[in-house]
Amino acid sequence: MTLVDTVKESVGLGHAAEAAPKITATREEMSAARLPLAYRDSCAHLLIPLNKCRFDNFYLPWRCEDERHGYEKCQYEEFKVRVKKMDELRAEKGGARSN
Repeated sequence: MTLVDTVKESVGLGHAAEAAPKITATREEMSAARLPLAYRDSCAHLLIPLNKCRFDNFYLPWRCEDERHGYEKCQYEEFKVRVKKMDELRAEKGGARSN
């Protein structure tokens, strides 16, 4: 593991691509934060403070940049895991990846 990977893991921005990220926000926390069902995924633990920051700062976009970046990074990493899994399923069926 490189130094960059170690730092990312320590601040919560990285995770193994093979292992699904674990959900750190409980159902009760997501319900209390009034997250819509579509957003209750493995990145919900980052969305809760982002929404709180947005509400506290009247949705000014420059006030919550760090929280938004962390949430979007988590969503992107989750997307890459889903794409990799779909490619594996296609390869098992003998199909080609469509670009």
